[in-house]
Amino acid sequence: MKCVLRLYITGCSLASQHAVMNLRLLCQEELQNMCEIEIIDILENPEIAEQEKILATPTLVKRFPAPVRKVIGDLSQREKVLFGLGLDLRKPGRTYDSKPPGRVSEEDAGR
Repeated sequence: MKCVLRLYITGCSLASQHAVMNLRLLCQEELQNMCEIEIIDILENPEIAEQEKILATPTLVKRFPAPVRKVIGDLSQREKVLFGLGLDLRKPGRTYDSKPPGRVSEEDAGR
């Protein structure tokens, strides 16, 4: 079963770039590429953001499987993203950090 994810971003902002990169890594490493990703720039498609009631970016929306769930932020805290989407795929015996290696947050980028 494929997971359908839609990421709303604002242009090429740093937060948008981090969210795109973190989402792709999340899909590869945790969801074994069993997801369909659609990236929507609200500067180019404001009507879609308005219809979906997107108030902040970046926002990730899990559209399938139900229920629809939303996570706001750069998606750098993988555990919280999976939990927020209802996709908590923890494997027994595995240690989970709040920011696994390879993830970039706005906070880290400013250092």
